[in-house]
Amino acid sequence: MTEEQKPEYSLSDKAYDRAYELDMSYGCCPQCVLTAVKETVGYVTDETIQSSHALSGGGALMGDGVCGALTGGLLALGAKKGRPADKLHKGRGIANFNAGKNLVEKFNEQFGGTSCQHLQKQFSGRTWDMWNPEEYKEFSDTRGDQCARATGLVTKWVVDSLQPKKNA
Repeated sequence: MTEEQKPEYSLSDKAYDRAYELDMSYGCCPQCVLTAVKETVGYVTDETIQSSHALSGGGALMGDGVCGALTGGLLALGAKKGRPADKLHKGRGIANFNAGKNLVEKFNEQFGGTSCQHLQKQFSGRTWDMWNPEEYKEFSDTRGDQCARATGLVTKWVVDSLQPKKNA
């Protein structure tokens, strides 16, 4: 394959790979999304990464909330497009809502739902008590790299959304 024929390895591909690697090594999908976004396109602060820790596993490892990767992606979009604290009086900040809506719709289309429990069932056939160490280990073994793939995919979509659009 010549250089011209090689597919371009994009910034969003790099972000996918980094988020996947982080998730497989350390877990905590929202932090993995945010770290990979920070390392590829910026915008995200260390404080945002830290504060996202409790969002893992559908929120405090409870499972019934929104997938942590998706919440990490929404936070990353908000870091760039969100309404600043000193501008609360300036309106709703609809551009951020539009970006978030697009991300949620892509996620829902890809996975058929947005909750951690929905993905647990899709990836392993059932839901798990992530506060029970034996169940968490069994879930981790059963799901393989599927959560890391979801984390990477959300990160890729976010980085694609945050990059300036090229004129055709």
